[in-house]
Amino acid sequence: MERDAVIVAGFGFRATADLSALKAALASAQQGLPLVTALATPHDKLNLLTDLAEAMMLPIVAVSPAQLQAAVTHTSSLASLDARGTGSVAEASALAGAGPGARLLTTRHISPDHMATCAIARSGAEGFHA
Repeated sequence: MERDAVIVAGFGFRATADLSALKAALASAQQGLPLVTALATPHDKLNLLTDLAEAMMLPIVAVSPAQLQAAVTHTSSLASLDARGTGSVAEASALAGAGPGARLLTTRHISPDHMATCAIARSGAEGFHA
């Protein structure tokens, strides 16, 4: 891995999701991948992600609605499209958080309780190949 690569876990989650749902989605997405260096989510959902970021001692990237809508995602959820104008909030957040030229390392993974999703992207690196 290049020295300055940024590995971002992007999250989408329901308002009623809890920390265990976020952790479960991250654990599922992270399997076999490098450790994340930052977390990302829509700017209006930072509160719940703050607990996870503090526990992991990682920064959080707040993603704007324009960034979510500009991202090209590999998966698509009707709920995400309706609510946020993107196929996957988790994938769009990961890509936006990792910056220009980012590539997905994994598509979204869903927590067992279906309350949270997580995808992981890497800045300017080889990414997910379908």
